[in-house]
Amino acid sequence: MSTDTRIAARIAWHHFQEGLTQGDIAKLVGLSRGRVNQILGELRSDGVVQIKINTPMGACHEAEVALVQDLGLGAAIVVPNPAPETDVRRVTGIAAGQYLSEILENNQSVGIGWGGTIDAAASAVRQRRDATHTVVSLCGGFPVSTPINPYDVAARFARALNGNCLYITAPMFADSKEMRELLCTSSAIEQVLQRVPDIDVALLSAVDLTPQSRSLQYGLIDDDLRQSLLKAGAVGDICGHFLDAEGNAVDHPLVEKVVAPSIASIQKIKTRILVTGGAQKSQILKAAYKAGIFNVLITDETSATALLEEHASSKVA
Repeated sequence: MSTDTRIAARIAWHHFQEGLTQGDIAKLVGLSRGRVNQILGELRSDGVVQIKINTPMGACHEAEVALVQDLGLGAAIVVPNPAPETDVRRVTGIAAGQYLSEILENNQSVGIGWGGTIDAAASAVRQRRDATHTVVSLCGGFPVSTPINPYDVAARFARALNGNCLYITAPMFADSKEMRELLCTSSAIEQVLQRVPDIDVALLSAVDLTPQSRSLQYGLIDDDLRQSLLKAGAVGDICGHFLDAEGNAVDHPLVEKVVAPSIASIQKIKTRILVTGGAQKSQILKAAYKAGIFNVLITDETSATALLEEHASSKVA
């Protein structure tokens, strides 16, 4: 064990087991308080430290019950709205990782989407060494290196679950419709796509089309393409499938280039968990519900309330 690793382990023990403050720990290990705080954050992000809240009732129990009863979901987890400086992706992602750890049975397969929320879930999923799982990436990769890449996220899950990982070895968007068809009929990719309906659990995220969209940040689309998608009626995408406000696939050239399982194929997965949060995701969340893409939802209070209100108003109309 390296010196840095030993110090990190000591810091984790002092803080989480002994309840010492960061200032007290800094004096004990000879580091600044800021560095101790940084190490604690890294330990959480890397999944070295995982926190489980043992309580028989969720923090937002009423909203969870309403989502299950009113929307007909199989399950729902609603986390309290995070503080303004806290990334909602991390909060909902941690909840998703913990939920997946609770429901995943030995040797089951897991389909994985992409994004910061799914990456946060990977850091929170419980490490397993007594069973072997199969992790299947549900979308192609990025043409350039980014902080969060679908291949990397799927690999993190596979390591945590002591499992094998199947990749869609192609870009998320092909250069043309014809190229997409060639890629999807290649033996390497076709065998992955054919396996999707038999996956036991899928963990999906929603991507918005606001100016803050991660698709823009990571160079998957540029602003001109974003504007054209909005003009076509798109409100966001799930695994590269762009939907309008009613949950229908939009008519846009990019739709024909998506290298990913079809929506119909994803809908055959028994347990389909959508994890998302934040006001910028409200439209794609509502669209995904109307499209029947998920049957388990993990989200924040604001998003849950907006979805319930939308459902109630549609019933009145």
